[in-house]
Amino acid sequence: MPQQQAFRFTSMSTRKDVGPPSAGAYRERPIRPAGPTTFGRCYQRGDIPVVMEHNRGLPRIKWLKDIKTLDRRHFLPLFFDGMVETAHPYSLYAHQGVMQLLALVGPTELAELVPKLIRPIKNALETRNHAIMYDMIELVQVMVKIGEGTVGEGEVGRALVPYYHTILPVFRLFRHKHTVKHGQQDIARLIKETLEMLHKFGGENAFINIKSQIPDYVCIGGFGGGRVCESRGVDPTR
Repeated sequence: MPQQQAFRFTSMSTRKDVGPPSAGAYRERPIRPAGPTTFGRCYQRGDIPVVMEHNRGLPRIKWLKDIKTLDRRHFLPLFFDGMVETAHPYSLYAHQGVMQLLALVGPTELAELVPKLIRPIKNALETRNHAIMYDMIELVQVMVKIGEGTVGEGEVGRALVPYYHTILPVFRLFRHKHTVKHGQQDIARLIKETLEMLHKFGGENAFINIKSQIPDYVCIGGFGGGRVCESRGVDPTR
């Protein structure tokens, strides 16, 4: 049945079946590409050297090989790919594995790996699944802070700048979506914090590139002098 035109200040203006249909911008989407993830297929083939063990009843992963000897150029992108997994035990393996691998990389090594990590980051954000998005955005924060306080500070942040056009469109969409799911922090607040970190660690080109994707993002002052960074404006879907 075709939708009818809504008339302001009449009973029709409050009807659910009147007006344009929802665009579905926030609607959860299937994982792309469809089918098992590369991480899932590799685990099923036995190519990922991890098993599960329980320590005082808590599940954790156990590496079947010395993690320090693994080729991180191969395994880190693979575990990032697994961050879209929601089924057990794949989700557990991916989340714990990626954090343990990141703990071993230096800023220069991780900066060189950024091009291989962008696609799984984008795939996770594009699912619109709040739990998957939240975990991946937190992972981006972990990435940019690697090397903080050392001569390598900012290397990863600067390496991410050329890919803002890939990862920030979803930030722009959800930056005013103040919802809390799965017992996690407000995703809009997390996005705000992450934008500030990208700006802080992204070097001199970070701000202009953030602005190109999120025009209402503003920063006032310097980092050492009470800088105020925020994303202002209205929800673009309204």
